[in-house]
Amino acid sequence: MTHFFPQDFVVPDQIIDRTKGIRPFTFFEGGLVGHVGFGDPFDEGLAKIVRRLGHSLEGEGVRLHDQGTIICMEGPQFSTRAESNLYRSWGASVINMSVLPEAKLAREAEIAYQMICMSTDYDCWHQSEENVTVEIVMGHMKANSVNARRLIGSVLDELSKEEHGEQVLAKHLELGSKWAGSMTKKEARKPEAVEKLNWLFPGYFD
Repeated sequence: MTHFFPQDFVVPDQIIDRTKGIRPFTFFEGGLVGHVGFGDPFDEGLAKIVRRLGHSLEGEGVRLHDQGTIICMEGPQFSTRAESNLYRSWGASVINMSVLPEAKLAREAEIAYQMICMSTDYDCWHQSEENVTVEIVMGHMKANSVNARRLIGSVLDELSKEEHGEQVLAKHLELGSKWAGSMTKKEARKPEAVEKLNWLFPGYFD
């Protein structure tokens, strides 16, 4: 198992959903169902750029892992020790409370989405370390803020280049939601659901 340390950066490639269904997680509801593919929840084109730039900054203190699985849990409480050890047995790399529903909604909206995680603590599984507290999390975030700004700044500078225009506009995701929503027959679509979706997908379901 790869070891992740506080202040390491991670470019995740997978998610395990441990939320409880209380967050709005789809634009397709109320009479129009859309089954959007989510096998690879992050955008590999963006991930490649982040990985390349992250590794180029390793001499300046950035430590980057090319992949990892996120456990997205329901907050605001932290994990129990049993849960923390369970997630490790699943091969999870990091835990957070915010990759979902964002990643699902971005995919439905045909937006290229890639998260960059920064490890802040060992949760509560590491017997020789303190259990996670807000003070520990904030301390590592503050200590690593310069590296975070450096990495994010370099990614944004790179994405502003003309050569990445189609990647930024997510041209490779166009029409994905149109075909996903077409599984609901036109006569079965409720007008109010179509009207609601028109602001995001103009003309897709008329």
